[in-house]
Amino acid sequence: MRFDSLFRILFILYCVEAGVFLLVAPWGQFWDRGMLQLPFEGWRALLLAPSVRGAVSGFGISHLVWALHDVRAWWIERRAKTPPASTAAWNSPSAPTS
Repeated sequence: MRFDSLFRILFILYCVEAGVFLLVAPWGQFWDRGMLQLPFEGWRALLLAPSVRGAVSGFGISHLVWALHDVRAWWIERRAKTPPASTAAWNSPSAPTS
């Protein structure tokens, strides 16, 4: 496996993980408990607002879309590099010639 493929796979995994976390976390009890520990009332009210939670979830969705885009690009790139099975037989040195 080449390094560019490895890095692309790791980036896709990062995007999926961050996307799922950012999509789900603002709506869970973990978010509420964490924000209630903030010392400033203004920050607490802002980060508990549904619009801010929606913005964080939207950022998570953008990570998931980015991951899908990279998976699609990687898939197309790999398909372009591998020749179809029908032409591979014609290009092999052991193919019979007439």
